[in-house]
Amino acid sequence: MHEISNQLHFAEHSLQEVALIFMAIVYTLRVVWLVRFKAGKERQPATGLAGTTPRKGILYSWANIAMPWAMESTRKNFFIYVQFAIFHIGVVSAITLSFFIPYAPNLMANPVLITVFQISIGGAFIVGVMRIIRRSTVKVMRHISTPDDYFSLLLLTVWFGFAFFAVPNQPQNGETALVVYFWLTAFFLVYVPFSKISHYLYYPFTRYYFGKSMGYRGVYPMVRKG
Repeated sequence: MHEISNQLHFAEHSLQEVALIFMAIVYTLRVVWLVRFKAGKERQPATGLAGTTPRKGILYSWANIAMPWAMESTRKNFFIYVQFAIFHIGVVSAITLSFFIPYAPNLMANPVLITVFQISIGGAFIVGVMRIIRRSTVKVMRHISTPDDYFSLLLLTVWFGFAFFAVPNQPQNGETALVVYFWLTAFFLVYVPFSKISHYLYYPFTRYYFGKSMGYRGVYPMVRKG
């Protein structure tokens, strides 16, 4: 196996580990703060179909992200949902890559795995470019976008680009892509908890309370006729 430089070793290990610990501490503090707030009690009797319960509502609400037919916005704009799926699969792949390269480098010798990573991350890069164009050219998107939206999206797209070239994990052919990829990964680990990207942290909590309330009221899970 090719011996890597001290710079790359630092970026792959010490830098990532410190950034991960920092993110874990910040997220733990935020979750502790979140659970301090108790949801208000329902002020109306349970209504709706007898088979609809708060528990079923919670499970349905959590699964909603994987059911594009359940929301009008994704049902009418399925291509946008496809972009959403590709983009987030790429995020998962790029994060997984940051663990595989330093801690399971032998896996990165598998050509099938390399292809899977490059397809998923490359697809996310293309979607990222499309999202930048859409956010910059569509009037409605420009009005609701903040500097953090543009910065986060641009940086994520750049991150995908370097992750794509880092996938083969061949430092003997040049370490630049690997070093930049790991520095960007560390930056995101520190930056994300303070950015709008951290919305995924709230998803389990918001969907839990929404599903519980709507299940109690008898409208979740939704029942479609015809």
